[in-house]
Amino acid sequence: MLIDFEAFTPMASTFGGAMIGLAALLLLVGSGRIMGASGILTSLVLEQSLWRIVFVFSLVVTPWILMQSGMVDISLTFVADDWRLWLGAFLVGVGSQLGSGCTSGHGICGLARFSKRSVVAVLTFMATAMITVFLLGRGV
Repeated sequence: MLIDFEAFTPMASTFGGAMIGLAALLLLVGSGRIMGASGILTSLVLEQSLWRIVFVFSLVVTPWILMQSGMVDISLTFVADDWRLWLGAFLVGVGSQLGSGCTSGHGICGLARFSKRSVVAVLTFMATAMITVFLLGRGV
């Protein structure tokens, strides 16, 4: 396996990770809430609080602003543009409900709180991802 050094961005990745960690910390300290994207989105549908609206809005608007300003060049490549895209999105939603959270909630916040359930969830996410990449990479 070759490393794509053009896609290797350690400084930007470190800065982005630090910003996500800081946002998670501020939300936890400021409101006592865990920054899990699927939980926030689900709760937004049921309980329209201002901080949830701002959180979801910023997830959409911030990349758009960065792209428009020319600060970052984000290219999108859809691997599916038919029913498979919708099926995949649906399965991700079902999985995050069954797993009591999504990758951001378990991986960022749960591991930081030393949650045993989050350790199991993250190990499951990673193993499933590796198996999927292995199988799809072989054309199975």
